[in-house]
Amino acid sequence: MTTNVAIAEFFYCIIALIFLLVGVKALRDKDHPKRISTALFWFILAFTFSIGPYLPAWITGVCVLAIAALTAANRVVQSKSDVPTEEQSRSHADKIGYKIFIPALTLAFVAVLAATFLPFGANNAIGISAAVALAVTYALTKAPAKSAVVDGTRLMDNVGPVGILPQLLAALGALFTAAGVGTVIAKGVSVLIPEGSRLIAVAVYCVGMALFTIIMGNGFAAFSVITVGIGIPFLIMQGANPVVVGALGLTAGYCGTLLTPMAANFNIMPAALLETKNKYVIIQSQARVALVMLGLHIILMYILAF
Repeated sequence: MTTNVAIAEFFYCIIALIFLLVGVKALRDKDHPKRISTALFWFILAFTFSIGPYLPAWITGVCVLAIAALTAANRVVQSKSDVPTEEQSRSHADKIGYKIFIPALTLAFVAVLAATFLPFGANNAIGISAAVALAVTYALTKAPAKSAVVDGTRLMDNVGPVGILPQLLAALGALFTAAGVGTVIAKGVSVLIPEGSRLIAVAVYCVGMALFTIIMGNGFAAFSVITVGIGIPFLIMQGANPVVVGALGLTAGYCGTLLTPMAANFNIMPAALLETKNKYVIIQSQARVALVMLGLHIILMYILAF
């Protein structure tokens, strides 16, 4: 095992520990209506994150199906948490003020430095930066040592199953690419694009990127599939600048990110954290901007790529 892999496994075990604690939290809530199934969901996640590399692929597949079934059956419900009162929250906010943003900025800054200069691989940068940001948070707030565990567990419980969607969707994108979905899309799209019509080709590519991102919830996963199926044969092979097609194609996919609940970490997780009555309120507020941006992408790609 290389150093990079060992560090990554260490961070995965920390994540597994958080999942395990969320399950224990559910079990300890005697008034929880679905505490057994909720705990089972988090225990299965902890199991796969902790020893996943050593499991046969079929066992991991069964675990994924099990957590999907529990979620689909609405058997995963947030357990009771001890939260600060409004007066306590107001007092702490007044005491810390805008310094509360220092840990978040530290997270981003250290992640860039770690990915650029440390020999541990870009995949470990966010874990390293999270550890540094946590230390900064403790120094800033003078919070008790248990706060990271208690509040981290409560946060994960509040987010719920949507917190693991990025991993599942990334895996789904890789599966689609390996299965040749791009080739199938190319055959189907060929009847929609008249020969030599650059504008229609650009529009189909950009809209296809947005739609597939809406389905996948992940612009990177959509990019590989749609670019293979539409971007390369109908744009790049017809003389379009691949740099322009790639850059604008990916950001056209991000327009779809603004419109989909499948992008849970962008659209559903914030609503859960803010405890909004309508969990789709963020998507609704972004919809018009996303559609305008998608139209601008079509115009810019048509002008700049050829």
